[in-house]
Amino acid sequence: MFATTFVFDSKLGHDAMLRRRYRAAMTNSALVTVLTLLATLLHAQQPAGTGPRIDPRGLPGARLIAGGGALPDAIYARFFELAGGAEARVVLIPTASARADTEEGRAATLKRWRDDHPGVHFELLHTRDRATADAEEFCAPLRTATGVWIGGGAQDRLADAYLGTRVERELQALLGRGGVVGGSSAGAAIQSRTMIQEGMDPPVMATGFDHLPGAILDQHFLARHRLPRLERALAMRPGHFGVGIDEGTAILVRSRDVEVLGQSKALFVLPATGDLPQRIDEFVAGQHTDLVTWQRAARERSRGAFPPRVSDAPQPAVPHGALVLHGGGAMPDEVVRRFVALAGGADARVVLVPAAAPRSQRHDDDFEQLLRRHGVAHVETIPNEHPDELTDVQLATIERATAIWFGGGRQWRIVDAFDGTPAVAAFHRVLARGGVIGGTSAGATIQGSLLVRGNPEGNRDMWCEGYQRGFGFLPGVAVDQHFVVRDRTADLQRVVTRAPQIVGLGIDEGTAVVVTGDQLEVVGHGKVAVFDARTAGGGQAVPPRWLAPGELASLATR
Repeated sequence: MFATTFVFDSKLGHDAMLRRRYRAAMTNSALVTVLTLLATLLHAQQPAGTGPRIDPRGLPGARLIAGGGALPDAIYARFFELAGGAEARVVLIPTASARADTEEGRAATLKRWRDDHPGVHFELLHTRDRATADAEEFCAPLRTATGVWIGGGAQDRLADAYLGTRVERELQALLGRGGVVGGSSAGAAIQSRTMIQEGMDPPVMATGFDHLPGAILDQHFLARHRLPRLERALAMRPGHFGVGIDEGTAILVRSRDVEVLGQSKALFVLPATGDLPQRIDEFVAGQHTDLVTWQRAARERSRGAFPPRVSDAPQPAVPHGALVLHGGGAMPDEVVRRFVALAGGADARVVLVPAAAPRSQRHDDDFEQLLRRHGVAHVETIPNEHPDELTDVQLATIERATAIWFGGGRQWRIVDAFDGTPAVAAFHRVLARGGVIGGTSAGATIQGSLLVRGNPEGNRDMWCEGYQRGFGFLPGVAVDQHFVVRDRTADLQRVVTRAPQIVGLGIDEGTAVVVTGDQLEVVGHGKVAVFDARTAGGGQAVPPRWLAPGELASLATR
C-alpha cells in the first residue's frame, strides 16, 4: 500500500509568476550586466580565503544531485534505498514547475511517482506563499520524511518560495538526521548556496540552499554546452569549485565521499587564478572523489600564489629552537636522545600529537615509553581528530610545552585536525621560545611549507591542491620520508622541478634531520637527499646532494 498527501497553497502564485517573467525579460539587458559587475566587484573586496567553513567530517545525510533529462532507474533506486527502502517516507517538492500550480499537474506528479514506485509513502509539498512556507503545519510532512525529491523547472521559483523559510530549515534538519535530499535540473541547481539562476553570458547569480558548501552546481551540462557559463560563474565568485552534471547523471554525496551515478559525466572545475591554469576533472559512473579536497582546493586558489613566487620565497631556516624530522621506520636511540636534549632533558615538557593516524591505529604510547626511558617525566597527548575538539586546556598545555612530537600516518589527517585553529600558531610559539618540534613520517612532512603526499585519495599524489600547505615550521621546504626504502627520488625531483623555489628533503627510514638555523645534520642509519634548484631556474632537473649519517649541510642558497 501507499499513502499520498497534498500540502498546497496557491496564494501569490500569479504575482510570483509575474516577478519571474520580469526577471527573465531583464536577463540580457544592460541593467543586469551592470548589476552583475557591481556584485562581482563587491565580492572581490572580501578578504582572501573567506568562504564556507570546511568540516573534515564531510556532510551529514545524503545528497543525490542529478543533471536533468531522463534519469536511469538505478539513480532512483539509490534514492529510495537511502530514504529507507520499504519504510521510506518521501516528500515531493514540484514547486520549480509552473504545473505545480494546477490540481491536474500535482495529481500527475503524484501518479507518476506512485506508479513507478508502488508501496512508497508519498506526500506533496507546494506553495508560492513564503508565509505559508514558514508555517509549522505546512512543514509537518518534512519532520517525518526520510527523503525529499525536488523536481525540475526554474530554480528561482524554489528560491522565491522557500529560501530562508521553515521549509529550508526542515530540509537541513532532514539531512542532519541522516535523510536524503535529491533533485534534478532546477532541483539540483537550488542545492548550492551560490546558485546560477539563469542566463549564460553573464549568468545571473542568486542564492540557493546550502546543501553543498563551497560548490556552484550546473546541470544539463554537456548536453547544453554549459562549461562557459560555469567558468563565468566561478570567476564571479572566487573561493568556489564548480560541479557540472550532465543529463542522465547524478552525484551522490555522503560524508566527504562523492560518487558519480548514471550514463554520462560529472565535471569538477577549479577556476584559473594567478599562475594556476583552470583545472577540470571528469568522472564517470562508479568513480569517486573527495569533497573536502575540492573545498580546500577552491579556498587555496582564492588565497593567492602558493608556493610564493621565486622572488618572494622565504629562505629555509629555523631562527629559534630546532626541528627533528624522522623519515619513518625504526627509531634510532640517538634520534630520541637528541630530541630530548633539545627539549630540555629531564625538565622537558613534551606534547604528543598523533593526529596523522586514526585513533584505532595509533602508537603514540610507543614513543612516550621511549621518552620516559630517556628521563622525560612530563608527557601529555593531544589526541584530536577534528578542529572542534581543541580546548582551552589543550592550548594552555601547548603554551607550557618545550617540545612537540607529531606521529606518523597520513599527513592530511593532521591538517584536518588543526587547520584554522589557534593550535598552529601555538605550535610555532614553541619554536619561538627556543623549543623543539619533531615528528616521524607524516609528522615530519607536515613541518615543511609545501605538504607533499597530502591527498586523502592516495599518497602517490605529490601535490594535492586541497592539502598543499604544511605548517611551515621549516619554510620554503618540502619533506618526503621512507625515501630510499620506497624509491621516492623521482617523486621529489618532480616537485622541485615544478617549483624550483622549494628545497626538497628526502629522509630515509631509520634516519632523521636535525635543523637549527639554516644548518641541518643527519642523525641515524640512512641517507638524506637535498634537492636544491633555486639557482638553476625552472623546468630543469637538478640531481640531489646525498648526505650520510653525521654529515652537515647548509640550507642557504647555493
